Amino acid sequence: MGIRLTIPSRGTAHKLRLWIPFAASPLRRPLTSNVGPHMHKLSHLVGSKWLEHSFSPIFTQTDQQISGGIPKGNAAVFENLVACLSEPIFLLYVLHTPRGEAAAGRYQSPELTLAVFRAFIEKYKDFLAGDARFDIWAHSPHDKATVVWDRHNKFFAYGPLQTFSSALNALGFSEGTPIALGEHQHHYRKEFDSAAKAVITEYQWSYSSLLPEDEQ
Repeated sequence: MGIRLTIPSRGTAHKLRLWIPFAASPLRRPLTSNVGPHMHKLSHLVGSKWLEHSFSPIFTQTDQQISGGIPKGNAAVFENLVACLSEPIFLLYVLHTPRGEAAAGRYQSPELTLAVFRAFIEKYKDFLAGDARFDIWAHSPHDKATVVWDRHNKFFAYGPLQTFSSALNALGFSEGTPIALGEHQHHYRKEFDSAAKAVITEYQWSYSSLLPEDEQ
């Protein structure tokens, strides 16, 4: 039976069920662009024009978490942070704004190896980078560690902070104060509807209803 972990962040709570794990060693992948210029999940207002938003590679660190923005929604940032964790990995796919592919809710994966997780990221990286209908989490029960990539292209990592910091530095990040997102738009793209449906059939997900903090 799982137990529930609650991690405070941004005035809300991140919650995920946990299981018994085993250990594995992390891998790294360099930060490269993986999505076209028009298939982005966030736009922001610059003057009178809506343009693609991209965070600078900056992170902040406290005693409990590392957080920052993901430049151009690049899935390699999430992938490399999760690669710092011990197996098995559990994904939590929080579908808050579906476009007909499935019911809104929380979809938790079965146990995944890091190799299977990397294959998932490779398969769906364009969708993950270019569409804002979801948040996605990864959790390692062995490490009691969680990485969150939310709909605003922000990440929150709880667990081995020094390892996370080293991984981010290897990707070209530096510690500092990220610029706030400001006025913005989310994109829920019909071009990704087939990929969104495929995500739902990728695993035998365990379904639960959205929590209040998941709602738009």
